[in-house]
Amino acid sequence: MKTTRSVLADQAADFPRWFQDVIAKAELADNGPVRGTMVVRPYGYGIWELLQEAMNRRIKATGAANAYFPLLIPESYLQREAEHVEGFSPELAVVTHAGGKQLEEPAVVRPTSETVIGEYMAKWVQSYRDLPLLLNQWANAVRWELRPRLFLRTTEFLWQEGHTAHASAEDARAYVTRILYDVYRAVMVDILAIPVVAGRKTRRERFAGAINTMTLEAMTGDGKALQMGTSHELGQNFARAFDIGYLSRDGQRELAWTTSWGSTTRMVGGLIMVHGDQDGLRVPPAVAPVQVVVLAVKDETVEAARRIAADLESAGLRVTVDDRTDQPFGRRAVNWELKGVPIRIELGPRDLAGDSATVVRRLRGSAKAAVGLAELTSTVAAAIEDDQANLLAEAAARQAARITTVRTVEEAVEAAAAGWASLPYDAVGEEGEDRLAEAGMTVRCLQRQDGSLPIGDNEPDLTAYVARSY
Repeated sequence: MKTTRSVLADQAADFPRWFQDVIAKAELADNGPVRGTMVVRPYGYGIWELLQEAMNRRIKATGAANAYFPLLIPESYLQREAEHVEGFSPELAVVTHAGGKQLEEPAVVRPTSETVIGEYMAKWVQSYRDLPLLLNQWANAVRWELRPRLFLRTTEFLWQEGHTAHASAEDARAYVTRILYDVYRAVMVDILAIPVVAGRKTRRERFAGAINTMTLEAMTGDGKALQMGTSHELGQNFARAFDIGYLSRDGQRELAWTTSWGSTTRMVGGLIMVHGDQDGLRVPPAVAPVQVVVLAVKDETVEAARRIAADLESAGLRVTVDDRTDQPFGRRAVNWELKGVPIRIELGPRDLAGDSATVVRRLRGSAKAAVGLAELTSTVAAAIEDDQANLLAEAAARQAARITTVRTVEEAVEAAAAGWASLPYDAVGEEGEDRLAEAGMTVRCLQRQDGSLPIGDNEPDLTAYVARSY
């Protein structure tokens, strides 16, 4: 049986084409009817749902509550924060006609919701007792992409966006930092098994209208960087533009300090790019819609396959039975490999006669082993737990091996052609960022030497991570 090399582009030779092939062959998504849009297929949406559930639990644990705000935003709202509208202007989709008439005021299709949420925060916040106001919404957003790519940069995407208002800069900073680590990093590491580097964006890379953007950067299989989630301190910029104020304990009128933070379906793209191999997708068990597939090889093993599946489901695993015995077994097995299902149990007449089954571990190079039926459930449950941890360790080792420490911008340009470079940011500066841009590279983030987050733009002795990116 094997291999799937004939249906996927060579990962080492053409990583972008391989990425597209995996999305198609694993039945994750398809191109939508309007350029840049995406149809997420059931298997891909199943991954997103599990991600969403994991993220939502952690967001609520920070005290935020879910709400929903309109898709259409008055154009005037965006114009009230100059830097914000300038940053998003090239990406905006604007509705000018509706109901057969020209609108009195154009409406922008939501690119992000700082403006509309700011309008309602100003209405809802009156006193220090109303703070902090912690909101989150699960929605879609539209940003008109010139070079769309499924799960990475699509004109319309799914996401969560959080927006909060606080009585002090310190409280706002503490909260967005908590979101970065306790929500985003926790999901990426513990659920997606993706190691990420946390840091502060440089001035030129920060979110439009923010005073600080914190980011989590992952390394893809071809050594590039992928921004997986961001958390922004907005200072008082939006509070000033939308008059988000409150009466303090002293009875004085004060402006609030606001934040925003978001993560998108790009996380699914990250999963593909970090864990996928030449045989297709490899899905971490924590977000696998199907953790175990039981393949009945022949008609006479179908009932036994269903009994095995029932036992595994009773142990809390997500299981499906493939009883399509009218289709070639080899083709079915390859299709499940392409989908990256962590465990495949093959049950043929000989297996059944020997009171055993063949267990294939996709995340362990499709290693096979015969396992007695009496031990099958416990063996598979242990393998699932082991595979989740192993996938993270494998990705972390690959990331560490492909980060090169250098001292100059020119050395960084050379090193980042095949991975990431790290160097003192004092050796980069804004002129160095111009040189990196010429080479198609950026400073992905800044860290203190101990790995912690810088608080200000001008801290000395910071480490810059440089890479090409998606």
